[in-house]
Amino acid sequence: MKYKQLGTSALQVSQVCLGTMTWGQQNSMAQAHEQLDYAMAQGINFVDTAEMYPVPPRAETQGRTEEYIGPWLQRQQRDQVIVATKVAGPRADITYLRNGSRVNREHINQAIDASLKRLQTDYVDLYQIHWPDRNVPLFGAWAFDASKERESVAIREQLEAMAELVKAGKIRYLGLSNETPWGTMEFLRLAREHNLPRVVSMQNAYNLLNRSFENGMSEVCFREQIGAIPYSPLGFGHLSGKYVKDPAAQGRITQYPGFGQRYTKANVEPAVRAYAALAEKLNLSAAALAQAFVNSRFFVTSTIIGATSMAQLKENIAAFAIDLPADALQEIDAIHLRYTNPAP
Repeated sequence: MKYKQLGTSALQVSQVCLGTMTWGQQNSMAQAHEQLDYAMAQGINFVDTAEMYPVPPRAETQGRTEEYIGPWLQRQQRDQVIVATKVAGPRADITYLRNGSRVNREHINQAIDASLKRLQTDYVDLYQIHWPDRNVPLFGAWAFDASKERESVAIREQLEAMAELVKAGKIRYLGLSNETPWGTMEFLRLAREHNLPRVVSMQNAYNLLNRSFENGMSEVCFREQIGAIPYSPLGFGHLSGKYVKDPAAQGRITQYPGFGQRYTKANVEPAVRAYAALAEKLNLSAAALAQAFVNSRFFVTSTIIGATSMAQLKENIAAFAIDLPADALQEIDAIHLRYTNPAP
């Protein structure tokens, strides 16, 4: 397992980060602990969760993922595990969370205290804003729509609240998720001008079906020394090829109708077929090709993977030992130019 510095932080994170969003919905606590034990045995020291997990979000299960991690974390040497979690922004389907979650000082304080209690720890290493409080295109929306502007929490207030958490010892570093280049630069500007916590990481979707991160955000991460920790390297399972072989295959897309709307667009299926054919030519599984590609990007610090079975987890981790040759990367780019970002 390889390790990299996460942005400008003192954290040395494994190239693979264990995602947890199915725990408490598709996975039991025992299964979650089995995954954690195996991941740690493989050298993974980085675990990512969120206050709203598991997904799809429901009031009945909210926070359960962190509750699963807590008892396991109690048995570990705390400074050997890098724990990341997130505070939710406003969203129509989670109004049950704090009567409508916001990223203001009051909500941030409530959220971190609840997360720490569920995680059974005094601090988290990385605290991320799950998505912006302001109007931005999210989760399949592909263009900024100024007509949807609404009142939002000032970024400076968000940073000041995070500074208080750092001072209190509740968080070590601040990260962003599902953020835009403008938003990232504004967080950096305000941190610099007002001596507030500097963003060290960016967690956005990135995979063979959605390489929009490369247009703008990768430059921001490179020039500003922000560690990219992409999520969804398999595009909600689509890049494993299983839904092409069997549209009714077991997975979140078939279990929860309406989930993963960004993958319903027209060019997703032909793109998946093209990448699967390339994987076969290279004598790789489609899933291995997809994850090895994400790992090959210069701007990626650690890739978040997830699995509902131990077999999947083992296959996913093994993919990060694969170095794709230059000609394979050229063929990937050729497919990308044919089917450019079909699932932004």
